[in-house]
Amino acid sequence: MSDFTHFDDEGRARMVDVSGKRATFREAKACGTVYVSGETFGLIMRGEMKKGDVLAVAQIAGIMAAKRTADLIPMCHPIAITGVDMEFVPDSERFAIDVTATVRCKGETGVEMEALTAVSTAALTIYDMCKAAQKDIEIGNIKLLHKTGGKSGEYASPLL
Repeated sequence: MSDFTHFDDEGRARMVDVSGKRATFREAKACGTVYVSGETFGLIMRGEMKKGDVLAVAQIAGIMAAKRTADLIPMCHPIAITGVDMEFVPDSERFAIDVTATVRCKGETGVEMEALTAVSTAALTIYDMCKAAQKDIEIGNIKLLHKTGGKSGEYASPLL
């Protein structure tokens, strides 16, 4: 089991010790898409959803989720995040909302999981706020787009 960083020699789960790593600036960007019907898309864009401003609430949810990732994902380290940016791009041709999160920190471990959690939670929040109007909302294409910092250096998704 010694090849697996999240297991000790007896095969029990453990959090990796990052105390020996150098703190560096780190940034991760993730994205995903929420697909709705034309009617639901119109309600969102006109601000007529009964629960309120869908994208404003989803923005706050995404930021909060990035800050709470270590509470949700068992082996994630609590990270002192220095910034979270959420972007929502409505696409009236696809009746879709593209969600992007960019998370930054200066620390010993990366913020990829925080960016992915922010996107996922923002998308789920859109679903929650719109489910009374539409039951078959789809969430998809959640992925890491880019990350910088740390020992492994830079990563850019080949799917860009």
